[in-house]
Amino acid sequence: MATLDVRPDLAAGQDPFQRIMAAVNELGADEELEVIAPFEPEPLYAAMAELGFGHVTEALGEGVFKVTFGR
Repeated sequence: MATLDVRPDLAAGQDPFQRIMAAVNELGADEELEVIAPFEPEPLYAAMAELGFGHVTEALGEGVFKVTFGR
């Protein structure tokens, strides 16, 4: 499983979408991607679904969400 914490990107005012897509391209067929974000990344769900990924979202508290994407 690959883990990508996008909180620093967002805190710096940067859009992490390209970084997330680069991580997706590095995944093996059976690998999952875990994204850590300061909010529930709902727009990402549709983009990942188009690539064949489902998701499981977990609220970790204090404005932190962990989303695991898998095929």
